Formats: sequence, C-alpha cells, structure tokens
Amino acid sequence: MPHWNRALVIGASSGIGKALAEQLLKDGASVAMIARRKEPLDEIASKAPSGKAFVYPHDVTDYDTTEALFQQITKDLGGLDLVIYNSGVMFASEENEFNLKKDREMIEVNVTAAFAWLNEAARRFQQTKSGTIVGISSVAGDRGRRANPAYCTTKAALTTYLESLRNRLSKYGVKVVTIKPGFIDTEMTRGKPGLFWLISADKAAQIILNAARKGKSTAYVPGRWRYVSLILRHIPSFIFKHLPV
Repeated sequence: MPHWNRALVIGASSGIGKALAEQLLKDGASVAMIARRKEPLDEIASKAPSGKAFVYPHDVTDYDTTEALFQQITKDLGGLDLVIYNSGVMFASEENEFNLKKDREMIEVNVTAAFAWLNEAARRFQQTKSGTIVGISSVAGDRGRRANPAYCTTKAALTTYLESLRNRLSKYGVKVVTIKPGFIDTEMTRGKPGLFWLISADKAAQIILNAARKGKSTAYVPGRWRYVSLILRHIPSFIFKHLPV
C-alpha cells in the first residue's frame, strides 16, 4: 500500500478534513491545509512536527486563484502524492422552502470548487502518472431525498464527476477514490435528530485513508452504509417519495 509523503487537504479546518490532516501528519507526511479560517489551521500546525504543516487560508470559490495556489502548494511541498477534497456545506431546508441563495452556495462549494481543485490534481497526476485523488461525497447523493434536494444533487454530481475522473485517469496509474460518509460527528451534523451509527471524525479519517491506500473506487463510511444505500436505491419512487428523509 502507498505511503504518501506530500498531501493536500482542502477543507481542513474542522470535522473530517481536520482529522484527515492530523492523521496524515501523524503518519509522517508533509501536509498542505486549505480552509477559509486561518486560526484552526494554525492550531493544527502548532501541534505538528516542525516543517511538516503548511497553512493556506483560502476561499475555495475564488476560482481565479486556484491554479496559481495549486502550483505554489506543489512547489512548497516539493511535489504532491495525495489530494483530498473535503470542502462542503449543507443548509437546512424546510418542506416549503426553495432558496436559490442557499442552493447556489452549496453548488459552488460542493461541486464547482471541487471541479476547480481536482481538475488541477488530475492534470498533474496524469502528467506524473501517479497519485491519489480522494473526494468526500455522501450517502445523500445516492437518491433524491425530499429533505434537502440541493445537497443531494451536489453530492450526486460530485460522485459522478469522481467516477469520470477515475475512468479517465486509471490508465495513467492514478487512483480516484469516492468516499460516501453516513453520519459523522461534526459541526454539520451536531444536534440533528434521528442520527444513528454515528462515528467520530477521527474514526472516519482512519477508514477513509485505509480505503484510499487500498485503492478502492468507492468506500462507504462506515462500511455498513453500503447495504443501507443498496436498499434505498432499489425502493421504487412511488414509495421513496413518502419516506421522511
């Protein structure tokens, strides 16, 4: 299994992204961390071995600077082996709410920014004929759930994009891994009712990195969600539309 020496985690300030960055640093990798908030990144860096953590405050929707920042990070790290896109937002949606402002922000962060960053990763890894791309999607993208149409749509789009990248880059020796978490104990889920099989962000990070090292194409986190998703995907629409999800 590969050992990554130089990694980039996009969306590293909290939750799964923070846990992934900390685990990679613990494993001895040099890690570049991107997030809008600088303070949480500085805190992670302060606990890391000297010279291993690199902090880049950045709004992922600032597309005009993506390419230059990607090149700068690659230069600062002395190369790149692993890119993880973890940035994502989810807004609560009421049954009678149709809010384009919220929907657009979810599309911008969850989809368009992922394209911007992972296109750069794909271009580099295709040239070097190596590397691993990990995208954090969600079980929510497996069906169009009534509770949050826009969020489900963005995760479905990200899942399809990652599959397309995988199919395009496989002949160059590049691994593309789609991660579909269930309920993870993060700021996004905290306080929400009806959560089950809840696991910590640290545990999720361990599962994600293990799946990526094995070169899996898709991994549910934890794995039991695969069976839930299989059932949900086969429920007919005339029944599924009545489910409170």
